[in-house]
Amino acid sequence: MLPELAPYARDAVIFHPERAEPDCRTSSIGGPLLWPSDEPWPECSLPDVNSSDGVPATAMVPVAQIFRRDAPGPWWPAGTDLLQILWCPNEHWDPPAQQADISPVLEVRWRQAADVINQLTTPPPPSRYEEDGYLPQACVITAERVTDFPFREELPAELHPRLEDLVRQTGGGDAITRLAGWKLGGWPTWHLTHPTVFACGACGTAMTLLFTVASDDETGIVIGRWGDLRIFTCPADHRHAFQVDLH
Repeated sequence: MLPELAPYARDAVIFHPERAEPDCRTSSIGGPLLWPSDEPWPECSLPDVNSSDGVPATAMVPVAQIFRRDAPGPWWPAGTDLLQILWCPNEHWDPPAQQADISPVLEVRWRQAADVINQLTTPPPPSRYEEDGYLPQACVITAERVTDFPFREELPAELHPRLEDLVRQTGGGDAITRLAGWKLGGWPTWHLTHPTVFACGACGTAMTLLFTVASDDETGIVIGRWGDLRIFTCPADHRHAFQVDLH
C-alpha cells in the first residue's frame, strides 16, 4: 500500500448478514429494535407512490440496529452505544431536502441501551409498502473491521499516477478503495457519479459517511437498480440533520 494514502484512511465496519431470528438486544438487519415503550414509533405521512396525500400515515420498519460493542469506532457520539435506522417502505418522489428522491424515507436514532427500561414488544406493522425489496428480512450480522480509502478522484492529483500503477500491479481494480456492502463509517462508493461533498445545513461542515444500506440477496433489500442508500452526518454534531444519498 502506498504510504502516501495513510492520511486518507478511515476506519469502517463491513457487516455480513445471515438469515436468523435476532432479538432486540442483538445487532441485526431487519430485526426487532430495542425501543422504549413510552416513545412513539416513527411514522411517515409524506406523499409516496401508493398514497398521493400521505394519509393515513404508515409505520416505519427496522432496517438496522447496531450496538457499539459490535462495531466500536469514531462514529459513536458521546453517551450513546446504540444506532437504529428505520425507513418508510415506500418510494418518495419529492421528499424533504435531506432525504433521497425515489427512495424510502429514513429515520436515524442514537440512544443508550441501558436507558431502555421498559421496551416495546409489538411495534406497529406498515399499513402499506411499495414492494418486498423495502421489507428487510431479519438477519444477524458478522462485523468485519477494515480500513477504507477514498475513490481516486477524492485523492490529490499527484497521487493518481502512483495509485493507478498500484492497481495495475495488483490487478485489484478499485477493490483497494471504498469497500462496498453494508458498512458503518468509511468512504462512499462513486461508481455512477463524480464524488459529491455534502455540507451540513446547520454549520456548513463537510459531512462524512455514517452508514451504507446495500442491496443484498440475503437481506432481500433492493434499492433502485441494485443500488445503495448512504447516510451522511455532521462530524461536528450528530444532532444536526443527516443527509441521504441514493447511488
